[in-house]
Amino acid sequence: MTASPHAAHLAELNVATLRHPLDDPRIAPFVEMLDSVNAAADRAPGFVWRLVEEGAADATGLRPAGEDVIVNLSVWETQEALWDFTYRSGHLEVMRRRREWFQRHVEAHLVLWWVPAGHLPTVGEALERLADLRAHGPSPRAFTFASSYTPAEAAEHRHAVPPARPEPTPRGAGQTPAGDAAAV
Repeated sequence: MTASPHAAHLAELNVATLRHPLDDPRIAPFVEMLDSVNAAADRAPGFVWRLVEEGAADATGLRPAGEDVIVNLSVWETQEALWDFTYRSGHLEVMRRRREWFQRHVEAHLVLWWVPAGHLPTVGEALERLADLRAHGPSPRAFTFASSYTPAEAAEHRHAVPPARPEPTPRGAGQTPAGDAAAV
């Protein structure tokens, strides 16, 4: 983990649903880019940490959100550092080609949130933030690039969890318990 003068860091989770298994030839161009893109992230200004599966170079083998869903979880010193890496580096080529490899998500697939410097978010925490964004929309607790909040705004709301939006109930159907955040 990189040392940082910032009191808060930006955590990000991105989930992507594969069109084909990782060993399918149609996904090969994505797999071939992984090492260079991850190495670029590791060297990028403002990079702090990224999730890596034990004994692997990346997190593509972890499937906490479903067998066909890969996750990218990382921490950055600032939102600008993450934005620059995402949209102003070699990572942009992956973004441009993502529809070749990943299904279009109907729900939010990226969530950002502030964490205290030195805190490494867990996958469970990240999936909970994504579920929060999906259920309640952007807030200081879970937001996107288009709906960002400052670390100060997030600190004011750190422990506040908005009430769940009521789910529409089909006529004649009974109430069902809320789903597990990890089963996103």
